[in-house]
Amino acid sequence: MRLPQHVAIIMDGNGRWAKRRNWPRLAGHEAGVNRIRSVVTTLIDYHVQYLTLYGFSSENWNRPDEEVQGIFTLLEESIDREAAELHRQGVKMCHLGRLFELPSGVQAAIVRACNLTQNNTRMVLSFAFNYGGRIEIVDAARRLAEVKKPPAQIDEKVFASYLYSAGMPDVDLLIRTGGEIRISNFLLWQAAYAEYYFTAVLWPDFTPAQVKRALEAFSRRQRRFGGV
Repeated sequence: MRLPQHVAIIMDGNGRWAKRRNWPRLAGHEAGVNRIRSVVTTLIDYHVQYLTLYGFSSENWNRPDEEVQGIFTLLEESIDREAAELHRQGVKMCHLGRLFELPSGVQAAIVRACNLTQNNTRMVLSFAFNYGGRIEIVDAARRLAEVKKPPAQIDEKVFASYLYSAGMPDVDLLIRTGGEIRISNFLLWQAAYAEYYFTAVLWPDFTPAQVKRALEAFSRRQRRFGGV
């Protein structure tokens, strides 16, 4: 089976998963966090080298404050809990987004995890948290302006080196759970030639069997990159 090098996932459906059970939305987010481990392990088994997860968009600040603060607490606790196991598995953790806008406890947990795992090579696991694709492109343009890069020296390769994802390959397979058919401002630059896989399965129910189904669908695609 031909496999992707870089998989990106929009982890959608936590709130609806909880609603169907008459549970609070935060229970759905907790179930979604708990789902991450099995998906990471499955993709490691398939030798996927890069995995990027969309956990919190720059637009998600508009959600109720109680939900946002609950998500931050879950993130901080789960990173501290899971970092050692991910390190043991050889996973390098990275953050994509505006780290400085997050609560100090979340920032510290992310920095600890990234520092602990920085030399690992089995998989690069990136969390897009407080992330937006348009903001990423704007931030890259600002950094180019700050270093006074001559316009004639700016091409796609140079521009990509100023993105949050600098040094990572483009996305091969972009998965969205939860039934919506859009990419919601996620990796707009990096997913320019990605294959998309949309499923109605809600993120907490996205089992290893569902991961395998997505990979099998990718393996059947003929990628042309704009060619005939």
